[in-house]
Amino acid sequence: MSRHKGKFITFEGVEGSGKTTQARLLGEYLSSLGIPVEVTREPGGTDIGEQIRQILLNSDNKGITPETEILLYAASRAQHLKERIVPALSSGRWVVCDRYSDATVAYQGYGRKLDLDLIAELNRLVSLELEPDLTILLELDVQEGLKRAMKRGEVGNLREGRFEEEGVAFHQRVHRGYQKLARQYPQRIKTVSAEGSIEEVNRRVIEIVSIFLKS
Repeated sequence: MSRHKGKFITFEGVEGSGKTTQARLLGEYLSSLGIPVEVTREPGGTDIGEQIRQILLNSDNKGITPETEILLYAASRAQHLKERIVPALSSGRWVVCDRYSDATVAYQGYGRKLDLDLIAELNRLVSLELEPDLTILLELDVQEGLKRAMKRGEVGNLREGRFEEEGVAFHQRVHRGYQKLARQYPQRIKTVSAEGSIEEVNRRVIEIVSIFLKS
């Protein structure tokens, strides 16, 4: 849990589940309540992090090894925390982040099959034991999510398609990893269906956050 003045909320989920959109909408909702908030993402969130993101997500970089991949994510997160997340929380601003350390467990642990104990240790080292106050896990069928993600890439002409090009079995392992995390941390991780329209999903997210605001 955050020991800072501000609150830390993260979004997680498989490809195409709508994390980026829902994080932005939640930031707008919190701002409408008069809560100072920063919306950010991983990998990225800083100039250095965004450069690392280009390496990690570029579909041309198929030769990245799982070990290189996880260390690049860790490097981006370390910079992100020190430069942006921790200063914001310390000043009393809330932070809404599209992906955080749960993604490393789901993608590199369950998806890439790297050692979960080593990942836990790396996460502790990098995150300075900063855990989200609330994590919203957007639940969506893997194949539906990939269909959405591919359509998004076609419309936006994105180069960030390296993970979308992985086989379905990889994404199913990621999905199972997220489900296990949700069972392991039920107080922090709240599952929200990502089926339906953007507005419908947003209403479900707001319901969860409204309960969190009252706690």
